[in-house]
Amino acid sequence: MTAERPTAAQAAIPPAAIPAPLHRAAPGLAVVLMLCATGFLAATTLIAKALGTDTLGPPLHPLQVSFGRFLFAFLAIAATVAALRPRLTRPDIKTHVARTLCGWAGVSLMFAAAAAIPLSDATAISFLNPVFGMILAIPLLGEKVGKWRWLAAVIAMIGAMILIRPGTEAVQPGALLALGAALALGLELIFIKRLSGRERPLQILVVNNFIGLTIAGFAVIWVWQAPTPAQWAALAAIGLVMACAQGFFVNAMARADASFITPFSYLTLVFAALYDGALFGVIPTASSLLGALTIIAGAALLAWREAVNRRAP
Repeated sequence: MTAERPTAAQAAIPPAAIPAPLHRAAPGLAVVLMLCATGFLAATTLIAKALGTDTLGPPLHPLQVSFGRFLFAFLAIAATVAALRPRLTRPDIKTHVARTLCGWAGVSLMFAAAAAIPLSDATAISFLNPVFGMILAIPLLGEKVGKWRWLAAVIAMIGAMILIRPGTEAVQPGALLALGAALALGLELIFIKRLSGRERPLQILVVNNFIGLTIAGFAVIWVWQAPTPAQWAALAAIGLVMACAQGFFVNAMARADASFITPFSYLTLVFAALYDGALFGVIPTASSLLGALTIIAGAALLAWREAVNRRAP
C-alpha cells in the first residue's frame, strides 16, 4: 500500500510508503489517528502564520520557519529511532534527495502562503497536490489517465481559480505561493511512488528529515535573524507538531485502506479555518468556501478513482 498524501498532508506531511501491512486492520482507530494527524497538520500552518507575522516578534522568513520545522522534527524522529532501534536498510539516496527537495520547497512556499492569506484558503489550494501529481505522472512515470481522473483534475482546478481569481484586482500573491506549494508537493508524490514498498516508514521519515534539515540549513544562512524566545519556542513546536502529524498519518494509513481513510484527511481544512478564526479572527468568505468545496470535490473524486484502479486486476 502506498500512503498517498492528497492534503497539505501533503504541504507538509512527508508521506511514507507502507510496505506489506505491519498492523492489523482497525478502521475505527485509523479514523481517530487521521483526525489527530489533520489537527496537528493544521496546527503547523497556524504556528507558521504566527512566525511569519509580527505575532511573536519581527516576522521570520519562510526559509527560517522551514529550517525550524526540519530541525526539531529530525531531533524528535531521531530520538524515536534511537529508542526503538528499528532495522534499517540501504536507502535510495537519489530518490530521497529529489523527493526531499520538492518537499522542502513545498513546505517553505506553504509557510509563506500561510502568513499572507487565510489558512483555509492556503490549505484548500494545497489539496491540488494529488492533481498535479497525477498530471506529472503522465510524462515522468508513463501513466495513463482516464476520463474520470481528468474530470477530477478539471473540477479541482476550477476551485483553485475561484480562490485565486485570475484576471481581477483581488488576486493575492499568497494564493500563488500556495499554488506553487501544491505543484512542488505534487512532484514529490512522483518520487514517493518510486519509494513505495522499498523502505519502512520510520526509515523514510528519518532520512527525509535529515536531508531536509541539510537543505534547509544551507538555505537559511542567507535570511537568518535572531529569533525571540517566543519564536524559538514556536520553531520547536512546529517541528514537534509536524513529527506528531507524520506519526499519526503513517499509522492511520497502516491500519485502513487508503480509499477509506483518505477522505478524513480533508478535515485539515476545517481545523485550519477553526484555528484561524479563533486566534486571528479570520472568517472564510463565501468565495473561499465555494472554492474550497470545489477543490475537495475534485480531490475526493480523484481519490475514489484511484481506489477503483487499485482494486482492478
